[in-house]
Amino acid sequence: MKQGRLGQLLVIGGIILVVLFIIGKNSDTAPDVLQTANSPLSGGSASAVPTENAVSSASVVPWDYRIAEREVGDIIGGDMVLLPNNELLPNDNHFATGDKVWVLEHMSATMRMNEDGRNQVTLSEWKMIKSYTTQEAAEEDLANLKVLLETEVDLVGVYKTEHEGEFRQFAVVTLPSGHDIKQPIDTDRYEALKSQERVKVQLEEVHDYEDYDMAMAKFRGWAE
Repeated sequence: MKQGRLGQLLVIGGIILVVLFIIGKNSDTAPDVLQTANSPLSGGSASAVPTENAVSSASVVPWDYRIAEREVGDIIGGDMVLLPNNELLPNDNHFATGDKVWVLEHMSATMRMNEDGRNQVTLSEWKMIKSYTTQEAAEEDLANLKVLLETEVDLVGVYKTEHEGEFRQFAVVTLPSGHDIKQPIDTDRYEALKSQERVKVQLEEVHDYEDYDMAMAKFRGWAE
């Protein structure tokens, strides 16, 4: 009888030692996931503070095009060097040294959101993308890449500022791209807009030359 109890005590004691060993081992191991004050799991608001990825993320959009006249310098294989800046471009139209050519140049913009939630815009250098034998042919392509139109956009609001007795009026509208822009306005337009929620504007759609569906809408004036 005593031997049976002794055996039971030894088994129970062994189980307790195993449990204590497992608890001690887990306490020495760092947790895989740490909940911080901003973790959604802890009830905090993680989206209220911009993360490093959110701040550094950027998008590249088409910004502008222009037509320029150049002179062909050296011919290098299937390329030509255009003067005066020694820029290299494929010689698709078989120009010769000394020929006058027209080129279409492109500028892009890198738009990045900063910590304050405002857009920072960095413009690229002008880049030649195509050559033409006539100015008219270049202007035809340009007209397809930069399109003027009239449309209605959301009016965020109007407001006044005062400095040393001088007043200035501004209107803030939301472009189709989702960006808000501020424009100075005169007193008459301020009075006309202050009760409106939508307003007609003139926009310039700048399309990407490689992906036409990608476009940047730029404010070009009031439509009325």
